[in-house]
Order: sequence, then structure tokens, then C-alpha cells
Amino acid sequence: MTSTDPVLVLLAESLDGSPDPAAAELIGAASTLGTPVVLATSAAHAEALGALGAAKVAISELSLIDAALAATETFNPTAIITSHDVRGRDLAARVAVRLGRAVLTDAVGVRRDEQGIVTDHSNYGGAFTAVAAATHSAPVITLRLGSVEERAEAAAGEVVEVSGEAHERRLAEVLESAKVERTSTRPELTTADKVVAGGVALGDADMFEELVGGLADALGAAVGATRSAVDEDQVPYEAQIGQTGVLVSPKLYIGIGISGAGQHLVGMQTADTIVAINNDEDAPIFEVADFGIIGDLFDVVPDIINELESRK
Repeated sequence: MTSTDPVLVLLAESLDGSPDPAAAELIGAASTLGTPVVLATSAAHAEALGALGAAKVAISELSLIDAALAATETFNPTAIITSHDVRGRDLAARVAVRLGRAVLTDAVGVRRDEQGIVTDHSNYGGAFTAVAAATHSAPVITLRLGSVEERAEAAAGEVVEVSGEAHERRLAEVLESAKVERTSTRPELTTADKVVAGGVALGDADMFEELVGGLADALGAAVGATRSAVDEDQVPYEAQIGQTGVLVSPKLYIGIGISGAGQHLVGMQTADTIVAINNDEDAPIFEVADFGIIGDLFDVVPDIINELESRK
């Protein structure tokens, strides 16, 4: 069911001024509900956003929250969509409170039916999908990145300046910001097609790097970890996958020595293919895995790495 109603997409800008890397997916998701209208921090990328499917690009000198309110007043969108990441969750909550809107978080799918806009939410390691809808108002939706494949057709990207009152009382001022250059040549965890993750069973940082890092490098994958592995200083927090870390949705996820705690499964359950390596055949991760290897990771993983290297 299609509609031409405006759907407002809220984008964050990176420190180097480049467009939000999630733009294509968010605009694609919005296009399944109506006409994408993108709120951006600058008109500099209007042409690029139009190529991704933005019919209009709204800009404002207001803070992002106040700009979102002004854009809502201008376009009266049937839904507001942003990323389900740290910035997106904060933004969605604040906008929803200010507008008195319902919030639908961590959606893995968005669509419109005869009753209006509905969202899909993955639960229990992907075993169940919950369908949600707002019972009042146009919803504010946070989208799990990597879960929506639809992409919008190129559009005009017409720039529209929106204005309104500055309501936010700034409690702090950013004096300087700088982008920290990545030293790793591995793919970015949140956007990688392949992820190899390890648990605390690896023992220490050296073994984690040797086995998890080694398999990741053999596959051209990103490295992830459980909270327990991070707590034991086997790997930096940036690699933590789960409820208190990042959410990933790769084509391939390999879990090494990971039992499958619920808070970790939340972060990777929408992967297309899940492979688990664990010596405990009753480990919960096997309940969500597409393929499982029951064995000692210290024997299994080196064999896999050697086999992959021999095929190069």
C-alpha cells in the first residue's frame, strides 16, 4: 500500500561534515511509507540526498531538536524515522516527548497497511517477530541499521528552509570537535557484512586477537565481542555487541565461545546467517544459530583459519 504523505527522516552529521552513512537505508525505509523529506544540518549535500530518494531536504539554523519540531510543523509528516543508535535513540525520545508522539524503537521493518503504519521488531534471537503500531499520533520510529534493504528512487532533493522558535536551553557548548582516525584496516563493526565475535572464554586479549582477529582477517570481517569479554579487558568497548553495545545486522555472524546471553542476542539476532562455535551443546546461542560447531574453540578456530588461508 503506497502513500504520498511526507515521512520525515532525521539524519545526524559526522564530524567531518559528510552525510550520515545511514541515509540511504533511512530514506529507503521512508519511501515504503510515503514521500521522504530529510532534515539535514546543511544544504551542501542536498544533491546527494536527492539521489538517495529525498524529495525535499529541510535545513535550519536551529538546534536539531528545534529543527525537527519546525520541520514537523511545516510538513506534518505521517511518521518520523531515525537510526536506532546512540544519537538516534536520544533524538527520537526527545522529539517524541516534545511532540507528544508515540515511539516505536528498534524496528527491523516498516510498512503501511490498511490501518496505517506498522513496524516489525525481532525478539528472542529472531525466533519471534512482534508487529507494532501507534494507537495515537504519527509515530517516531528508530530503525535498526542493516535491516531494511529497500532503496528509494532518485528524487529532486528540493531545499526547503524551515524556521521556528529556539526552545532548547543549551546546558553546554561544544568548543572543539575532532574526528579520531581509525588505525584498524578492518571493516566498521556497525556496517560490516561479516562479523566475527568472541566471548570471555578466549581467556585474554592476546588469544582473543589471535583467534577472533585471525578469523576476522581471513574472512575480511569486523571484530565484535560480548560484554563479558569487554569487562575482562580482552577487547575495547567499541567492539561490544548487545543491549549495552552496538547492534549489528551482517550477512554472516560467527560467534566464538559465546554462550548466547539475551543481552548479546539482542545485538546480532537479525544477522542473515549465524554460526556458533562452542563446546557446550546446550549453549543458548545454538537455539538461534543456523549452523553450529560443538567443539573446543582452541582446536576448531585455528583449523578454520588454516583452511581459509590455504584457499587464498
